[in-house]
Amino acid sequence: MCQPMSFSVQREVQLRFLCPADIDEVKKLCREWFPIEYPDTWYQEITSNPKFYSLAATYHSRIVGMIVSEVKLLSSINKEDADILANHHPPTSQVAYILSLGVVVDFRKHGIASLLLDSLISYLTSKDRCNCKAVYLHVLATNVIAIRFYEKRRFQAHSFLPYYYSIQGKPRDGYLYVLYVNGGKPPWSFIDYLVNCGVMVSRLQPCALPRQIVRSVRGWLCRLLAGATSNYSS
Repeated sequence: MCQPMSFSVQREVQLRFLCPADIDEVKKLCREWFPIEYPDTWYQEITSNPKFYSLAATYHSRIVGMIVSEVKLLSSINKEDADILANHHPPTSQVAYILSLGVVVDFRKHGIASLLLDSLISYLTSKDRCNCKAVYLHVLATNVIAIRFYEKRRFQAHSFLPYYYSIQGKPRDGYLYVLYVNGGKPPWSFIDYLVNCGVMVSRLQPCALPRQIVRSVRGWLCRLLAGATSNYSS
């Protein structure tokens, strides 16, 4: 688990939603935290449009951290993210995209990022949001601190995104990370298909197929699965 928030900071931190009056402060923070330049319309949207879950952590009325997320229909997300759910989930399923999560340098390692993320996940796992099946985000491949943070919070690396970002005119690689909630499931991998086929064959009775055919199919699947597992591990 992430480091718990120190008591001296914890008792002073409050959570509230962003509002239009925060735009200038949020702009300043985002420029300090992120290498990406956001347009003015983005700041207007996240501080006023109710479709965004924009939560600020404040310390003596000063914003020291924030998280911004948007709940979307699975059918409406970008092509590179479209396979984050298993095929049995309908296009009307919802997913939550984390646009940003940041904490002021002097307030890091006090659990504020965890507090903000926990608040978002609590909101997404409420009864009113049971159709939301995954929380996902993109992260720079070189942002080791952020990657470790999300992995400690049970986010899984779903895919590698070569040249996903353009930072100061240079292409940079990224990752797609996903946390499954409310019974959401990831798509099956090749190994999952092999294991499922093996289970199905193992349940066949000798009366349904000649015993020799059953043994042959089982042996072939075991060899194929062993080879695939070896290649996957290497």
